[in-house]
Amino acid sequence: MAVAQDADGDTLGLLARERGRALLAYAYLLCGDRRTAEDLVQDALVRTFTRVRAGTDVTHAEAYVRAAILRGHLDTWRRRQRWSAVRHLLHVPGDETSRDPAPSVATGSAVHAALATLAPQERVAVVLRHVEDLTVPEVAARMGLADGTVKRYLSTATAKLAERLGPVPDDDEQVTVDSRGSR
Repeated sequence: MAVAQDADGDTLGLLARERGRALLAYAYLLCGDRRTAEDLVQDALVRTFTRVRAGTDVTHAEAYVRAAILRGHLDTWRRRQRWSAVRHLLHVPGDETSRDPAPSVATGSAVHAALATLAPQERVAVVLRHVEDLTVPEVAARMGLADGTVKRYLSTATAKLAERLGPVPDDDEQVTVDSRGSR
């Protein structure tokens, strides 16, 4: 159980100490890159605590920071989409740049590898739905999309994840794994 504030009223310090790892994990699930996740968390903390009111407790501050992380990630993704649509218009002969190799770096995690196969909007929808445990309307509101669009993203993402990770067992279905790791 989180304390409302520490003795000095330092909500930021308390949030960083008690929930910093959880915020970093959340950002990492959204973007899939540790450095980018660290930047998202830092930017979200700065944005949140430049405007936070005195007396805000850690629980509310964390909710604000999580929302800022999500907005920051979506804004970056949208900015990249817009830039990729017009980048060819600014082509300078002899200025050939290579693509960032970071997304192709192996992570060693089956879930992370499977999440990496999803489109950014699908990935955000999956994280909000299954990690944040939000309802479809709540996911739609956070992403600024219609419910039907979120349902489509979740359906497509679930099919892709099931293809990579196997089907999700029913609640009453017993999952057994043999020594080779097969079900």
